[in-house]
Amino acid sequence: MEHLDEPNDTRPSKSQLKREMDALQSLGEQLLAMSAERVARIALPESLAEALREARRLTKHEAKRRQMQYIGRLMRDVDPAPIQAALDEFHGISAAANARHHAVERLREQLLADESVLGKIAEKHRSADLQHLRQLRRNALKEQAAGKPPRAFRELFRILRSLEESHDD
Repeated sequence: MEHLDEPNDTRPSKSQLKREMDALQSLGEQLLAMSAERVARIALPESLAEALREARRLTKHEAKRRQMQYIGRLMRDVDPAPIQAALDEFHGISAAANARHHAVERLREQLLADESVLGKIAEKHRSADLQHLRQLRRNALKEQAAGKPPRAFRELFRILRSLEESHDD
């Protein structure tokens, strides 16, 4: 008869399995906490997406708890790495998201320093509203000079970020 503590036993311990299941259920809870629109952007199996929709609908604590256990069970059949990567990106944790954020900040700084950067933006993003970007640039420079709140500065960042995101798709 084999003993569990023999070195040739390669099965994970019960505790390890429980930790893995808890981690998958936690991942499901993170998905549930996100907006339905964001979850829709993640490639999920239809059964898992349906279970998440059902969990959103439930109001009773015990029913929601059971549904979350079911979601955890469904997560066992899914590769959690792409889901975790998408969650990290939505939360701004991923290195790629940070790099894109910094690239947009650099582009905004270049645009504020030199209006000719609009030509580069126009080449890369045909749909860019150059007149609006030029106006935001002027307003952002005026805000900085007057020490006003950076409304146009932030709006310029938002527009450049959306242009970069639409270009990536």
